[in-house]
Amino acid sequence: NMGEKGKKWLSMWDPSVYLKKGKMPKLWVTGTNDFAYPLDSLQKSYRLAGGQNTLCIRLRMPHGHGGAGENPEEILTFANAIVEGGKPLAKVGPPERKDDRIAAKYQAATPIAKAELLFTTDTGPWPERKWEAAPATVDADAKTVSAALPANVKVFYLNLIDERGQVVSTPHEETDARP
Repeated sequence: NMGEKGKKWLSMWDPSVYLKKGKMPKLWVTGTNDFAYPLDSLQKSYRLAGGQNTLCIRLRMPHGHGGAGENPEEILTFANAIVEGGKPLAKVGPPERKDDRIAAKYQAATPIAKAELLFTTDTGPWPERKWEAAPATVDADAKTVSAALPANVKVFYLNLIDERGQVVSTPHEETDARP
């Protein structure tokens, strides 16, 4: 049972109060195993957030302020595209699943050099799950990235890496969250 102080904190400071009102573009940069803001919390936030959302979820990127959180080049690229008209990060749609394959359409001002499927066969606490990366196929003509899902996969998403080495991610999906 939440006390009055807890209710007041939620009503004033919880991101769910504000995210849906935000219309500005947002970039979400994190790692698969962030202990302070695990992927299920991140997903609730970006699904709720108004405006355009871009994801950059790297394999086991360390949590941290300073270098770990400030050095990803995607942050400067994202800001420059908005403020100075620089070449933006790629835009990628949600992965669509057909049997054991997933595919996502994308748009990119900078060519996509490669892509990967990130996945886990683990359940349990999000920060403790072992994530793996496997190559995905880029079809530059069709502007599509696709990959085969491994057996027993529980959660998956695609990362597209452009010629600058900059990453954009699809939203992650849980296989057993589907009807």
